Amino acid sequence: MKDRIADGARADRFKSHWTALEPTFGKRIGSEITREDCRSYYRERKRLEYADSTIKTDLELLRACLRHRYGASAPNIWIAPASRARDHWLTKEQAAMIVDLIDTPHIKLFVVLALATGARAGAILDLTWERVNFEQGLIDFRPPGRIQTNKRRNVVPMNNRARSALLEAQPAAMTGHVIEYAGKPVGSVKKAIQRLSSRAGIPFSPHTFRHTCAVWMAQDNVPMQLISQYLAHTSLRMTEQVYARYSPTFMRDASDATEF
Repeated sequence: MKDRIADGARADRFKSHWTALEPTFGKRIGSEITREDCRSYYRERKRLEYADSTIKTDLELLRACLRHRYGASAPNIWIAPASRARDHWLTKEQAAMIVDLIDTPHIKLFVVLALATGARAGAILDLTWERVNFEQGLIDFRPPGRIQTNKRRNVVPMNNRARSALLEAQPAAMTGHVIEYAGKPVGSVKKAIQRLSSRAGIPFSPHTFRHTCAVWMAQDNVPMQLISQYLAHTSLRMTEQVYARYSPTFMRDASDATEF
């Protein structure tokens, strides 16, 4: 954890996963951890109603720890299956209604940026004003000194909605961070988004905004390669697996070929 955090990874993310892993694996000799130990961990976490993908990330962190300690001699552990791809997204009408419901400026700005840029929550919360370029119309989500990880961050153009929200917020800024409250950077918006979801009567989380952004692009026939670059995915295949089905022309040529 210390090694990853030193590379710029978010401490809260790694600490939450280690909090889950530590009671089971913390006192174990790493080289003796077996695949069955991991399956047993999976079954116990499922009993506590944790999602497959959450447990998968737990075990991937355990694997990273073991490889960090043992290198090529690390045990070959079992990794949980991923959850089914998210299929919940917001219509533009729902998104507009949700934004209109928000009466807290920093949460409204967060939601607008999340929908407009598709950036992860951590990237938006880390964003500083020095990386918002109004002249070129660009938002740089890459903090200086942060080593690129699988949770990649990139530079995206700001649309008109994002530009207006940022221009409105900048004169009132009390810190260098774009998302701030009471003169301090904001560490998490999860509880605020949960309350907002309840008020709106629509289930959503911070990640729903990222997923929604990508779905909107796919529905508008934006090429998968551009969507992949916009979201900073590690591979085009990942983008296609999740978002190609939302494109109105997805496999249309193949379907047309079967006419008779």
